[in-house]
Amino acid sequence: MTLTRRAFLQRTALAGSGLVLATFIPEKLIAAAANEGEFAPNVFLRVAPDETVTITVIRHEMGQGVRTLLPMMIADELEADWSRVRIEQAVTGPRFKHIRLHTSGSGSTRSTYMGLRKAGAIGRTMLVAAAAEQWRVPPESCHAEAGHVTHTSTGRRLSYGRLASAASRQPVPENPRLKTPDEFRFIGHSVKRVDGPDIVTGRAQYGLDVRVPNMVFASIERPPHLGSKLVRFDAAAARRMPGILEVMPIRTGIQQGVAVVATSTWAAVKARGALEIEWDPGRHAEFDSDRFLADLDGWLDRAGYRVRHEGDAPAMIAAAERHHEATYTFPFQAHAPLEAMNCTADVRADHAEFWAPTQTQHRCMEQAVKVTGLPEDSIRIHAILMGGGFGRRLFADYLAEAAEISKTIGRPVQVVWTREDDMRHGYFQPCTAERLSGALDASGRLVALTQRSTNSPLSIYDIHAGRHLYGDAPPEPVAPDRFESDQSPWGAYDNPYDIPNLRADAALVPSPVPHGPWRAVEYPSTVWGRESFIDEMAHMAGADPVAFRLQLLKGGVREVGPYHIDQSRLAHVIEQAADRAGWNRPLPVGERLRGRGIAANVYHTDSYIAQVAEVSLASDLSDLRVDRIVCVIDCGRMLHPEGLIGQAESGITWGLTYTLAGKIDFKRGLAVQRGYDDYGVIRMNQMARTEIHVVPSTEEPGGFGEHPVPMVAPAVANAVFAATQLRVRRLPITPEVLRTARKG
Repeated sequence: MTLTRRAFLQRTALAGSGLVLATFIPEKLIAAAANEGEFAPNVFLRVAPDETVTITVIRHEMGQGVRTLLPMMIADELEADWSRVRIEQAVTGPRFKHIRLHTSGSGSTRSTYMGLRKAGAIGRTMLVAAAAEQWRVPPESCHAEAGHVTHTSTGRRLSYGRLASAASRQPVPENPRLKTPDEFRFIGHSVKRVDGPDIVTGRAQYGLDVRVPNMVFASIERPPHLGSKLVRFDAAAARRMPGILEVMPIRTGIQQGVAVVATSTWAAVKARGALEIEWDPGRHAEFDSDRFLADLDGWLDRAGYRVRHEGDAPAMIAAAERHHEATYTFPFQAHAPLEAMNCTADVRADHAEFWAPTQTQHRCMEQAVKVTGLPEDSIRIHAILMGGGFGRRLFADYLAEAAEISKTIGRPVQVVWTREDDMRHGYFQPCTAERLSGALDASGRLVALTQRSTNSPLSIYDIHAGRHLYGDAPPEPVAPDRFESDQSPWGAYDNPYDIPNLRADAALVPSPVPHGPWRAVEYPSTVWGRESFIDEMAHMAGADPVAFRLQLLKGGVREVGPYHIDQSRLAHVIEQAADRAGWNRPLPVGERLRGRGIAANVYHTDSYIAQVAEVSLASDLSDLRVDRIVCVIDCGRMLHPEGLIGQAESGITWGLTYTLAGKIDFKRGLAVQRGYDDYGVIRMNQMARTEIHVVPSTEEPGGFGEHPVPMVAPAVANAVFAATQLRVRRLPITPEVLRTARKG
């Protein structure tokens, strides 16, 4: 059964489900994890006699700052001296058997917040108990601070290092006292990134930097069309080239290929051009994204999967005097991380070791076991710093390729994808369409709304599980209630507005393109359509777009399936964004056309966000600039201000990329774009001035990595309309798209 996006979120949320239970591990494993004299109350921390506090990170770093924030939560409750804290990355093995080492869904902090705090509090409680026992005083008469325990009345003081051995003999408390927020020293405060200096000075080790003894390099020639099958190849010319060691077929990964193994990456890449390969082109050799996009309109006509039905929206729209309909399209997108896919593998007869820039040691282990045939206990996976993830590294196809090659040649190998490989042969964000219809009552209130969405499954799950995306077997039947039960598509199902008649439906569109989770997954396309259409309805009603949205938010908590949407929180960020952007202040008048637009969203009730974009355009529409974006965020308790702001800026940058430039085209069954020269990634001189404002909150932290992404495109498009009266309904917003809109 093809996995849906909602099921994807539910599965990835399990990454932290065993966290609290895993805090308590058998004593023999504690002893194995700790060195002589160390205090290791759980798998997350160790205190050494030399005062060093080692904190293990169970999530993966790809720029979001988890190697700083997660240790902060432990160190705060532990009352550690931050200058003594050292960070290590969790590695697969018995110590972390019950913890999924996996990072996705903006869940690193949300899923670990209480568990990691409890881990630190356990350590603090045991250290205090050890000191109290030594002084023969009640533990309540002592307190911990900055790596020491102090007897409050006498001032006697012992360091954590001196207490380490004694603390390890204390009983592990089941429910230690957690700090109150006013006691936090690190949580909620800005702490410099622990890996920042290494990253900016080039000392940080990424996957491409890995070197192990006797290592060779491999590059893979990949098929010319989606679903092409390898028939035969002649490697004679390639084998004669300098440095070539082996040429072999590859059956793992997303598609088949031919690997060239050499003494250097350059030699392997160069030899690929000398291969003579015969491919069976398969039935998707003529796949064309323009035709696929054109066909989506027909799929919208047949959108028969129920998503959310309240009232009778179609009847209300049909009977209304003022009604409107519009369709919005979202193109295929690539992940395009700066660091291309790579993995280093060393597979032997009785053990294997991998060095992978990955978001998921869990799925890496699945592929390693499958390809090597070895048990998990014989496999070690090192998670290396990533040069960008964005969902692309949530699967381990590139590890499977490295495992297959290393197993065949019997020595370590580093498989390196070229930029072109990465852009054309990975998996992609689906191309989708949203058709919305709405009706206004006599007072201009939106009383009915329908949203029809096309949807293509995240087929990477099938590929990863070994099911053939391009086989002849028909797809399994889809249950009629699949979308509704999965709360999918996101953004259509959990529409946050109070609309008395609301209907959302979906069409399941087959596609030969490998699809996988992309930053914010379904929200970019559904929110792009929804927030643009809300703006259209506001103008039809003759209403201010901010006031129109606020009219649709009564202020209570709206129950939508499993979601509890607090409309007052959404209204507040909309009001704040408008106020801070100077919504009612006139923009400068000059040669360029100027306008402001707004968009808002609730991300699975975790975060409430509104954005206002300011744009300016040349009068001939040849130049569009997003001059400013004001973003107001309510994501619950703020844990690391600098990290949160950085993530907001990152998400907005990502959003501007797909809004202004990003698009993947397919011609003759292959992605057209090859790299950053023809796949538009936002440049520094195109970047908007961003202003990030965070609403103080005592709510539980809601996670944040991808949450700001979906509002960028509709905010910009709505600003373009305010400046030009031209309504843009397809992305990216290029001069050609603007001129087409002018022609009507």
